[in-house]
Amino acid sequence: MLEVEKAISLATDKNIFPIIDKVLEGKRLSFEDGVKLFKTDDILTLGYLANYVTEKKNGKYAYFVINRQINPTNVCVLDCKFCAFAQMDKNDPKAYEMTYDQILEKAKYAVENGATEVHIVGGLHPEWNFERYLNIVSIIKKNFPHLHIKAFTAVEIDYFSQLSGLSYEEVLLKLKEAGLGSLPGGGAEIFSPNVRRIIAPKKIGYKKYLEIHKTAHRLGLHSTTTMLYGHVETYEDRVDHMIKIREAQDETGGFTCFIPLAYQPENNDLPVYDFTTGIDDLKTIAVSRLMLDNIDHIKAYWVMIGEKTAQVALNFGADDMDGTVMEEKIAHFAGAQSPTQQQKEKLIRLIKEAGKIPVERDTLYNPIKIYDV
Repeated sequence: MLEVEKAISLATDKNIFPIIDKVLEGKRLSFEDGVKLFKTDDILTLGYLANYVTEKKNGKYAYFVINRQINPTNVCVLDCKFCAFAQMDKNDPKAYEMTYDQILEKAKYAVENGATEVHIVGGLHPEWNFERYLNIVSIIKKNFPHLHIKAFTAVEIDYFSQLSGLSYEEVLLKLKEAGLGSLPGGGAEIFSPNVRRIIAPKKIGYKKYLEIHKTAHRLGLHSTTTMLYGHVETYEDRVDHMIKIREAQDETGGFTCFIPLAYQPENNDLPVYDFTTGIDDLKTIAVSRLMLDNIDHIKAYWVMIGEKTAQVALNFGADDMDGTVMEEKIAHFAGAQSPTQQQKEKLIRLIKEAGKIPVERDTLYNPIKIYDV
């Protein structure tokens, strides 16, 4: 195979030679393989292999969506050490609570600017009941019936279950009836219990996280899934996280995309003070693509790694740049140095300059428009 010869000719790390063969033969990688890929200094061969897999799955296409984030409140009962967004005291000057009218105004602005999706996540407000969150979905859907509502992480679904006394399935069915289209992947962080005890001791563990997503998939709802990296976790923790997601995807097939999220180090209580490096970002995306053989899309989330690294990542295993976002708050509260929103034309240019074909998509990766040469 020409691909094998080219990969071997590029490779400088003999430890990954057997992995090259496995990738090009379409074989599933092991935990040990994933750790070796993270530890290699042969970044160009790693990128080549990841891009090879990406183009086998999706050709030269690289996707983006016209979307908007809406964060109804930052008042939250949790105290995650890495989070600079949440406020435990609603009387804190930084705390806020949106009214239904304010939420509708943001949805209206999104639709007027071509959005096909709103992405709704926020704090676990101690005084809001499940009906309040349910109403947020229903009023948006009633006013903008064609807008896809991607809302509420698994952490929020678990909270709604506690508030209402309903099972996960019952909570999800009520949200689906109100107009929920899919779930975002936030709240995964790192699945390692030891790491979670440090960074998010009050947050649900990985078993509940995966149970909620698998339940959603069985009800016909798709979701994305994430991994927060670059804080106190190890390479082994990252690979273990990916394998657990891969196993869940083997069961239900409901994950549309995997999103590595680079830790943002400012304005929080975690004693980690450096941003991730470009090499670590590219490695993490490439290893994700190689390990998660059963998930079609890997996202280079420009909000957290910056436009330039995200652009390069399109040749290191990523095939999606998220979208316009419109007013991102959570990462920027923690020091993200990217813009708070992105222009459609800029995304198209970034993708084209990376040698890929831009595809405007909907939430479930159905193409809306292909911007071919």
